[in-house]
Amino acid sequence: TRGLPVYGELKDQLDAAGIPWRPMLPLQPIKGFGRRPDLRNHRKLLVVDGEIGFMGSHNMTEPTYHKAKNAEEGRNWVDVSCRVTGRLATGLDAVFATDWFTETGEPAHLDGLNTPVPSAGGDELPLVGQLVPSGPGIVSENNLRVFTTLIYGAKRRLSLTSPYFVPDESMLYAVTTAALRGVGVELFVCEEGDQFMVHHAQRSYYQALLEAGVRIYLYPAPLVLHAKHFSIDDDVMMIGSSNMDMRSFGLNYEISLIMHGDEAISGIRSIDVRGAMNSHETSVSSRFTHAIRQAASTDLGRPIPPGTSVVASAAREGSTNTVALFVRQQHRRGRFALYNCDVTNVGSDRLAEKLGFTVAQTVASVRFE
Repeated sequence: TRGLPVYGELKDQLDAAGIPWRPMLPLQPIKGFGRRPDLRNHRKLLVVDGEIGFMGSHNMTEPTYHKAKNAEEGRNWVDVSCRVTGRLATGLDAVFATDWFTETGEPAHLDGLNTPVPSAGGDELPLVGQLVPSGPGIVSENNLRVFTTLIYGAKRRLSLTSPYFVPDESMLYAVTTAALRGVGVELFVCEEGDQFMVHHAQRSYYQALLEAGVRIYLYPAPLVLHAKHFSIDDDVMMIGSSNMDMRSFGLNYEISLIMHGDEAISGIRSIDVRGAMNSHETSVSSRFTHAIRQAASTDLGRPIPPGTSVVASAAREGSTNTVALFVRQQHRRGRFALYNCDVTNVGSDRLAEKLGFTVAQTVASVRFE
């Protein structure tokens, strides 16, 4: 990414070594590449000779992202990835080839297409897995549908790890419904996020989760929990690049892997156990001890979903509109959330844009009083 201080140096090294490379979804209007700026290829994968593949949450950088401030503060990113072989590696190779063709128009050579499926020896049961590529152009938000379907199937235990847990209503209902029907649900998130608005948006969901019976574990700062995986009972686990947030479900190109089998489940369960040992649990009572300033920023951080009715009242003070937004979600009759913010030098026609609404989000009414 261009945000890393070593970006320019990396490009020079790749060119010097003769390694072909391309930026993903670049914004280059002068060259005729007009892309939507909110789309992002968020996949993380590596394939060797079409036979061995790696995927998960790891970016190909060192744990502090080459930033001196992170190193000084001990802020390291904590990730989980997996190694696959056989047809799963071939599938990852095909996903890479698709991304390469999208950026270059050049077909990529695929190794391992004729790799035989390895057979299990003796009484050993083979691991069963399925890749789930997702993103714009793949219909129906398939990763969101897979996530919610698996969660609704949980019977005893559900363990979720996501650095950015900002679910839509369908995901929130799936998780809280599981807890309310007696499934033991645990959620691992960062104590302190690396992105201010996303972290506060995430915290705005804690109360509903805790009241439903979800146990929330906070991974201690300054470490940044960046792993993305979940497991259900002793049956299935899912790992990949997708966060449990609206951006990953609707705007990002992601890659996830569903796995069945004792080896996969026991491996991810051991990671969950270590995560619980290294984290501390938050509670309903601790949520009420937050300062008013923190609560206000938490509510403001939450994205306003499509189909939301908005009524704004404003009092002009010089060049500043002090705006109080009373937001009513259409499926929650009679329930309002209060959002307070200052909007400087903004007329009513630009209010929605300033507050972060997008074309996909419907503002039923904005009225100044």
